[in-house]
Amino acid sequence: MQPTFQAARTRRAATACLAGLALLAVAGPAAAQDYPSRPVRVIVPFAPGGSADVFGRYVAQRLQESMGQNFIIDNRPGAGSVIGTDAVAKSAPDGYTLLLMSNTHTVNESLIPNKPFQLMRDFVAVAPLNYSDLVLVGKPGLAAGNVADVLRAAKANPGVLTYASSGPGTPYHMAGELFKAMANVNIVHIPYKGSGAARTDVLGGQVDMMFDAIPTMSEQIKAGKVKGLATTGASRSAVLPDMPTVSESGVPGYEATIWLGVMAPKGTPAAVVNKLNAEISKITGNADTRKAWTAQGTTAMTMGVEEFHRYLDADIAKWAKIVKISGAKVD
Repeated sequence: MQPTFQAARTRRAATACLAGLALLAVAGPAAAQDYPSRPVRVIVPFAPGGSADVFGRYVAQRLQESMGQNFIIDNRPGAGSVIGTDAVAKSAPDGYTLLLMSNTHTVNESLIPNKPFQLMRDFVAVAPLNYSDLVLVGKPGLAAGNVADVLRAAKANPGVLTYASSGPGTPYHMAGELFKAMANVNIVHIPYKGSGAARTDVLGGQVDMMFDAIPTMSEQIKAGKVKGLATTGASRSAVLPDMPTVSESGVPGYEATIWLGVMAPKGTPAAVVNKLNAEISKITGNADTRKAWTAQGTTAMTMGVEEFHRYLDADIAKWAKIVKISGAKVD
């Protein structure tokens, strides 16, 4: 019995579909083998001079050396990282536009729920870079010399002391809000569009305090340009070993860090994502990189794509609880 025209057409369509899938399976690895064939743009949604910018440039330079194409840093600060991040979300998912991100992004999932994007819906995890503790510093003329003094002053005069941050949802902002919630004090948040401007006003005495990354602020402390009050890790920093932690200075259990990573727009070929993960992991796993970063108070992180995806999910859940407990809001 001869097959009907409809049955034959159905078989031809199925065969064509299978052939297409086979071509895609071959094309994926081939595309990764050729990647990158032109410059790659890395959007940093923070101002120049902060940890994300500094370490982003470090990694971009080494990717350029290992992969044979330019990795160009493009700073797009504003709106607590939302402006630059949205630009990446709307970019072609081809591996030629990447996002240099931090725990600002996992915080913003609960702090700024009405963003034009959702992190785990519109992006894919690529690789982590590093993490570091923060340090609480005071302006040069601040009367308080330690955390205990800060707590006494804040309780005696609620709403008088101020602290700067690089914007809503950034690790510097959330470190301050967590401090306020755990110590039960009222200190006024002064948000800036970037950490550089916030840092400048603390150094200039316009704002009382700031939580900042140790690699960025340690030299200013050692030069006497700001008062180092306490570090934010679970244990003392190797870079500032004589400085107590916030936890041992009157706010037991306090801990805050900043970490950095790379993501790509949803739909970026898995083979390209895996290739980027492998190259970045070589950088963060390199002995010279680890030694240099440790000397600055930063710890390199190396994870596979799936592990980093799980890490992001867990961090979003963690910060959702802290945002709720602290009552933090976008100013």
